[in-house]
Amino acid sequence: MQEQPVNECPAPNGILVIVGGKENKGEKPTKEIQKKNSEPLEILNSFLEVIGKENPAIGVVTTASSQPAEMFEDYQKAFALANVENVRHIHHENRDEVLNDDNSWIRELDAVFFSGGNQLKLTSFYGGTNALLNLKQRYINDGLVIGGTSAGAMAMSTPMIYAGNQQVQQITGEIKVTTGLEFLKDVCVDTHFVDRGRVVRMAQVIATNPTCIGIGIEEDTAIIVRNGIEAEVAGSGIVIMIEGHNIRESNVLDFGLKGAISIRNLSTHLLSKGDKFIIPQNNPPHI
Repeated sequence: MQEQPVNECPAPNGILVIVGGKENKGEKPTKEIQKKNSEPLEILNSFLEVIGKENPAIGVVTTASSQPAEMFEDYQKAFALANVENVRHIHHENRDEVLNDDNSWIRELDAVFFSGGNQLKLTSFYGGTNALLNLKQRYINDGLVIGGTSAGAMAMSTPMIYAGNQQVQQITGEIKVTTGLEFLKDVCVDTHFVDRGRVVRMAQVIATNPTCIGIGIEEDTAIIVRNGIEAEVAGSGIVIMIEGHNIRESNVLDFGLKGAISIRNLSTHLLSKGDKFIIPQNNPPHI
């Protein structure tokens, strides 16, 4: 067995809570809204638990959303049900607003939660800015807790999927990726994973770069990541981890020919509440 490379980068003091979307916000489970085994506020309570502070200061970032006011109101009500009142609305309409922001909110918060919407807004607005740098410094050094759901979860990783739905995911080259916010390196996060049948599109991403692993998170489900690599599953559903380190053959080079994807020797793991795993470090860090 080959030895794993030593990770010489600093282990973050902060914690990530990466949610697969549609987390229960206090409503009773119904067939139409939530899974039968979901518990009210379970994911958001897990987020509050890892913050470890009574009535923490939480910033809900709705930049990805097309309905930011409504989105913030939903989270404000949900956190109020969990007896947290110190919730602040963070929203930027464009990159210029981010560049002109004094980032005081980052220094004042105990945790940040990115809402759903369009993940490309998050990367195109915050990428390469002082806001992102400050968030990462606080995450690494000060123990800032960072959560995200749906698009807000997908943006945490690199690579990040931004296009390619169920209708085209089986066609070679139809899945579009870019660099995410990179709170996780060499990890691709996808959300609504079981509910929207996204296994094939994740497999395509991993086949194009087998250094990466894919983490597909079901709705009302999350992974909690400590020390940058120590993950634990929470919530009512499952997490599917896809590894491509042992891929022997694929037709990913046939992009543009409109043929169906073919991949051999993918490894798949199904994990549920309480299961733990270490995110592999197969790409030695460097500056």
